[in-house]
Amino acid sequence: MTAVDVKKAPSEAVTRGTYFLVTLAVVMLGWIIAAVNTGISYIALGTDVIPIVIGLIGCVVFAIVLRFLHCAWWLAVLSFLPAVSVLVGSVQYAPEAALDNRGVRETVRITADSAAANGGSHHRFTLEGRLGQLEETLDYDGDHPDWEVGDRIEVISDPKGVVPLAAASRVDSGGQLGTLVLGVVGWTCVTLLAGLRGFVRRSAGRRPAFEDTD
Repeated sequence: MTAVDVKKAPSEAVTRGTYFLVTLAVVMLGWIIAAVNTGISYIALGTDVIPIVIGLIGCVVFAIVLRFLHCAWWLAVLSFLPAVSVLVGSVQYAPEAALDNRGVRETVRITADSAAANGGSHHRFTLEGRLGQLEETLDYDGDHPDWEVGDRIEVISDPKGVVPLAAASRVDSGGQLGTLVLGVVGWTCVTLLAGLRGFVRRSAGRRPAFEDTD
């Protein structure tokens, strides 16, 4: 086998400038995926399944593109760690921001728990405010809720009825935005590393074949 069979010809070699632009494009792709999914979450307020599904698709697409940039799978798999932050932040930021911006705060008393009768983990707390019983319930899925009948808590409700009522202590749009930004920063760092390693691998003649595992 000749040297030409092992390595690329000089005319096929990837230049550093070109690879930097490709890497930058992948970084921008990650930012766009995060921004678009956050926008979709705003448009589909009250329907979390839509941004969740689209966000998952975006994360998978980003991982596949990262694999070709790097010429290996391990960084693509590693990108799913910050992808969790991107997904959670982009899905949760919009509804919590809506409650923060237009929500009505009220101190209420819990008068009943739907799980009390059957002992299940699907809690629907009935609330009573200063004007009487609220139409909305405070929902909690889990075995150990933070509240019980008789507790007085502050809740935030959406006057438009789009975003479900939530306990004020659990609404933190700033924290969700921070989670989203942290995920995007993680994606950016992984992409820059993938670009550097991918350039070295291609310069050495390693092609982006699926059988390359390192």
